[in-house]
Amino acid sequence: MNETRVLRARLRAELERTGRAVEIVLSHPDGDEWLALLGPSRRIREGDRLVLREGEGAFVLAGREEGPLFRLRAEGDVFSMMEASGHLPLPPYLGREDGPEDREWYQTVFARSPGAVAAPTAGLHFTRPQLEELSSRGIDSASVVLHVGPGTFLPVRAESVEVHRVLPERYEVSAEAAQAMRRTRSSGGRVIAVGTTVARTLETWALSANEGASSGWTDLTVIPGHSFRGFDALITNFHLPRSSLLLLVSAFAGHDATLAAYRDAVERGYRFYSYGDAMLIV
Repeated sequence: MNETRVLRARLRAELERTGRAVEIVLSHPDGDEWLALLGPSRRIREGDRLVLREGEGAFVLAGREEGPLFRLRAEGDVFSMMEASGHLPLPPYLGREDGPEDREWYQTVFARSPGAVAAPTAGLHFTRPQLEELSSRGIDSASVVLHVGPGTFLPVRAESVEVHRVLPERYEVSAEAAQAMRRTRSSGGRVIAVGTTVARTLETWALSANEGASSGWTDLTVIPGHSFRGFDALITNFHLPRSSLLLLVSAFAGHDATLAAYRDAVERGYRFYSYGDAMLIV
């Protein structure tokens, strides 16, 4: 399970030079600066000041990274600004603003470590009573961390999936989690990844050839042909077409089986995406 907690990382601002509205979706800190998505980003130039429309605070554009991210220098404490005037960055396809209920609904019951800009949605299906029942039946659980970044919102636009790359995200596998997974497998059990975020974390951990704790940044992009070593089964929601998440699911379940599952879900009226239904792939 991924114990990441979603930040209220979506901020409304205006370009001080022109008064034009700009939306900021903060990604993560890098030294004294923050990386973020800006929209719309046309005609914004280095040195421009973005003033928050709700609450107090501002950011200065310090530069642009390769890809969609910009560097911002904050005028004020960023976490305080998010808490005072930030919004949960709900996926655009929901077509609505975040509401008070999303502060609970868009967090898993085991969310602990703040740092994500989207929820690990497979974990939203679990409640505390369910976790207690699983434990009573001898099914252990362990937590890892992968802070979902803004790359999760970006579709696969490359003509070849081999060219597409997911933006790096911070991850952590504790020594306790690593030990729990080794113990499970040595006793003949299976490691079930709850969501593509956990799957990506465990594959990164397995590729690191480190049987103990592991942490850092992962830019691992899982596509069909990948040889899985970190987990044995996967719980996952139904994902958007042309997404890196669907690529990972297809790589694990197989192209034909994945398409068959999606056809069945459509015929039966399943709900898709963040607040949608899930499937278990064994």
